[in-house]
Amino acid sequence: MVFTSAVQLAKRAGLDQYWKKRRIFRLSAHYYGRARNCYVLAIRAVHRSLAFATKARKFKKEDMAQLWETRIAAGSEQHGVKYPHLREGLHRCNIHLNRKTLADLAIWEPYTFRVG
Repeated sequence: MVFTSAVQLAKRAGLDQYWKKRRIFRLSAHYYGRARNCYVLAIRAVHRSLAFATKARKFKKEDMAQLWETRIAAGSEQHGVKYPHLREGLHRCNIHLNRKTLADLAIWEPYTFRVG
């Protein structure tokens, strides 16, 4: 962007600050107290909540993987097969199903884990 005068440059800088603050206030709109209206407190609260959200995405993946493994183990042990033996048998038969699919099978089609 080309500025033909110093006045236009100054106006542009003000607009940048406005939109920067507006973005923070939009993210902090649901907070209580001064963290909602005071920019210094709002920016701290928003950065903190974004950091927690980043960690939560990782923990959500770990929690879902653990839930899937629990469901698969329960479905296989219901028919007398241990989870490691089930995974080994599937691998030897070249059946490549991920944990999510196996967990869905354990819930909706429990007889697929039956031996023989």
